[in-house]
Amino acid sequence: MRRHDFEPGKLVVGLVLLGGCAAYLAAAHGSWHFPSYTLLPVLAAGFCLAGLVSSLAFVVRRHRTRGAGPAVADRPTDQAD
Repeated sequence: MRRHDFEPGKLVVGLVLLGGCAAYLAAAHGSWHFPSYTLLPVLAAGFCLAGLVSSLAFVVRRHRTRGAGPAVADRPTDQAD
């Protein structure tokens, strides 16, 4: 199996969507009541947070690649095992 880079933005998006699903399931079950229009801004804020996390991860990855020298920058990243 080929290795892939860890992408924390996708993790945040998944957690935001799971949280939204859990909120709707709790409302359908009757154990939690919230106005349905409040979930849309919360999901939008979660997506903005995921975008911020993705951009920060990109900046950190780019900074590490530039600072490490040519030995790390020239190494191939997608090697098949």
